[in-house]
Amino acid sequence: MLYPQRFTQFTREHADTVAALLCGLLLFFGWFALHLGWLGLAFLLLPAAYVIGGYESAREGLTTLFKEKELDVDLLMIVAAIGAASLGLWRREYHLIIDGAILILIFAISGALEGYAMARTERSIRSLMSLTPDTARVWVQGREEEIPISQLKVGDEILVKPGELIPTDGIILSGYSTLNQAAITGESLPVEKTVGAEVFAGTLNGYGALQIKVHKPAQSSLIQRVIRLVEQAQTQAPPSQEFIDRFEKGYAKVIVVAGILLATLPPFLWGWDWETTIYRALTFLVVASPCALMAAIMPTLLSGIANGARQGILFKNGAQLEKIGKVRAIAFDKTGTLTTGQLQVFQVVSVSEYTKDDVLKTAASVESSSEHPIGKAIVQAAGETVRVLAVPVESKLLNPKGDLNWVGAMQVQAIPGQGIVGILPEQQVIVGNAIFVQKYVTNLPEELREIVQSWEQEGKTVVWVAKNPTPNPSPLFGRGAGFEVMGVIAIADQVRSQAAATITRLKKLGVEQIVMLTGDNQETAHSVAKAVGIDRVYAQLLPEDKLDVIRSLQQQYQTVAMVGDGINDAPALAQASVGIAMGISGSDVALETADIVLMADRLEKIAVAIHLGRRSQLIVKQNIVVALGFIVLLLVGNFLGNINLPIGVIGHEGSTVLVTLSGLRLLK
Repeated sequence: MLYPQRFTQFTREHADTVAALLCGLLLFFGWFALHLGWLGLAFLLLPAAYVIGGYESAREGLTTLFKEKELDVDLLMIVAAIGAASLGLWRREYHLIIDGAILILIFAISGALEGYAMARTERSIRSLMSLTPDTARVWVQGREEEIPISQLKVGDEILVKPGELIPTDGIILSGYSTLNQAAITGESLPVEKTVGAEVFAGTLNGYGALQIKVHKPAQSSLIQRVIRLVEQAQTQAPPSQEFIDRFEKGYAKVIVVAGILLATLPPFLWGWDWETTIYRALTFLVVASPCALMAAIMPTLLSGIANGARQGILFKNGAQLEKIGKVRAIAFDKTGTLTTGQLQVFQVVSVSEYTKDDVLKTAASVESSSEHPIGKAIVQAAGETVRVLAVPVESKLLNPKGDLNWVGAMQVQAIPGQGIVGILPEQQVIVGNAIFVQKYVTNLPEELREIVQSWEQEGKTVVWVAKNPTPNPSPLFGRGAGFEVMGVIAIADQVRSQAAATITRLKKLGVEQIVMLTGDNQETAHSVAKAVGIDRVYAQLLPEDKLDVIRSLQQQYQTVAMVGDGINDAPALAQASVGIAMGISGSDVALETADIVLMADRLEKIAVAIHLGRRSQLIVKQNIVVALGFIVLLLVGNFLGNINLPIGVIGHEGSTVLVTLSGLRLLK
């Protein structure tokens, strides 16, 4: 029972190949029977070869003719083959029947080869869809239970063992491991992940067991969005392919009219005999068909989409792969794009009687109760440098490595836009801006004022730290009541490590204009722009202002790309010729609006995408030249009488396979 099942499965998966093989065998035996003079057997075998080899093409051609009222290239091939057979029967020159059968055989072989070539691209794309397991281990009432991914709910806690695939996006509750994210983000090196880090479905867990909390529906995971977008990209034809499709419909009609004229006029105009006239007209139908031209674009673009997906670059459709190669200007958002969007401690300066660790530790004890981004940055920096053992359970904090805790301040009170105050054992602490701290400190140290001024000119946010060793029932009390400044902390949004190299690479690629758009102030904007090598800056912009800048750039440079991550970038992303979103840090609105998504938030992939787009355009142009060149050569050869029908078919189908394989070069 096993072998019939395998045979049935093989014939179903390789139907085109089986049909071509049967057609070839019947053709050979039919030719052999004809050679021996066994006409009855030959006339039985050769029609069978015609039917088996040409059935699929005839079906597709007739379907297009009757349903869409359009002539199809497949139908032209069948007409040419039947015409050759009819001419052979009429003139009793049976070798013409063999010629028609060879036409169908080569056409069938070509179809099978094209199918395999395209299947390679399809497999590359479908490999994304096998990246997630079907089930997940969930903790239910203290015990482990395996359920389908589709049944996962937000809030479920799942267990992922070493060496297993992450089933859905989530936040790590416990455990430490390294994750291979290459399939999702294109990153070649494993990434360390621990408590609080986000993990993505389809990534491979390393050596540590992880307990993960589901924080979004499984169908909303990053990999599922990728799969949906790639499926959408496969079905959307880019403008160049749409043009070729329209051209093919009109071109097929021209071929038919020209074929009819060539089959009737030459005997009257040039004295050709009818056999030569009809034979050359049939050959004309074959060699003039635009099969190679039709295959010049989509295999190339689908290969480029698959290549990009493997490198963490998601093209939503082939049109964007075309456009990215033509980009002449690029606009970058600042926060979350050129920078990480996460504030970090840049530098700490203390007065003489205190150390930098004293300043950070004191500030963190108060800021640990705050949800403000500045407070989180200070806590994170302190967690990487200090360690205190005595900790109340309610104020326990962990650094990214999970090995730090300290005593949190009591009676913490935040004053919006100014700072925060709190009480530690035997001392009171104030953390905030200069104006706020001056309410409690008579004079700010002059040496710190100069340092702070230079920091502020660089666009950094400065936090002052002061304390009062005299106990007091309330942290909010009058000016100069025993407080002394401990030091200052500079906070800055960190520039992405690869940003400067990316800008340099884009300039080398010939991008004519690179600008930065931000809603931040001029000082901060210019400091970031200087750090990454951007000369043109637009600061203090509202979302509609960014839109206006993109429109202005389009008037000057035509094809403009916009790179962003936030909701406020969505209008500009939509307006740009090519919108590029950051896949991890990007908002859902930005991801939906953008045309290209950088799955790993790696800016250097923009240069890779542009190179891929330019290479795809070069290959498409090469394919079109090859396709048109073959058509012209075959047409000239046909009119000069130097090629017969089988040679014409080999040239025609060979060029089709050649341009298809050429397009698959982008898979590398």
